[in-house]
Amino acid sequence: MSTRTTTDTRPVITAALARRLVDTQFPQWAGLPLALLDPAGSDHVIYRLGGKLSVRLPRHAGAIGQAEKEAEWLPRLAPHLPLAVPSPVGVGEPDFGYPWPWAVSRWLDGDVATVEALGDSSEAAVQLAGFLTALQRFARPDTPADAARHDLTVGPLADRDRATRAAIAGTDGIFDTAAMTELWNEALDAPGWHHSPVWFHGDLHTGNLLTTGGRLSAVIDFGGLGIGDPACDLTIAFSLMSAGSRTAFRAALGVDEATWTRGRGWALATGLNAYTSYADVSPRIAAQTTRQINAALIG
Repeated sequence: MSTRTTTDTRPVITAALARRLVDTQFPQWAGLPLALLDPAGSDHVIYRLGGKLSVRLPRHAGAIGQAEKEAEWLPRLAPHLPLAVPSPVGVGEPDFGYPWPWAVSRWLDGDVATVEALGDSSEAAVQLAGFLTALQRFARPDTPADAARHDLTVGPLADRDRATRAAIAGTDGIFDTAAMTELWNEALDAPGWHHSPVWFHGDLHTGNLLTTGGRLSAVIDFGGLGIGDPACDLTIAFSLMSAGSRTAFRAALGVDEATWTRGRGWALATGLNAYTSYADVSPRIAAQTTRQINAALIG
């Protein structure tokens, strides 16, 4: 398989490649049409396979563990969660020059959640709180070895300190540098998670929420699924919700002040990372992350 440049070693993913992978590894679906889903996010190229399946091929090395992780954990989690989650039906192997595992899952109907549709909805906020509560209550892996697995852990906010401070400096004049620095210092100084580790989604933003009939219906993309401090999942409060629905969300979830402050830090760090990476090429991401950063500053 050819690559784009010597500095960008991401594989070139085409419909022809996806067709060959499906037809050879899952011949029972060889007759089903493939349709590219666009846009599909930064981690995967996604094709709809027939009417009931999807094919997800990682774009970059950072996403290569998701197929196996979702296949292992989502069938266990799904019966305990109040919103639908993907149902993996097969993990494909590298072939035809494509270097990584890839996935086939059941297709979930729905529209991607938007601020315009759900931002002011306290009902949706409480629904999300219920989803996270159920996720956090799901039993952790039975053995200490499983609980400590690298693919189920995420580093603390402090691991993002250098990059976040660089992004704060790099966006001077666009956002309030002093306010961002103050929030970041508060988040780093906030007491850590002193309870038992719990499950978290790890990448909970509007693009990973689906709606049907104006109501939340599914949560997707569990590549960041892990066990530890759930503060990272509070980012959704600042990327989706208004001040009123955010208050309802926090109350329903029962978030203490330290965890909320760490959540604001996660929202700031991830918002800045996405802004500095994509704002120049995507007005949509620029608008979304600007909203998220400013909401995190407000709290």
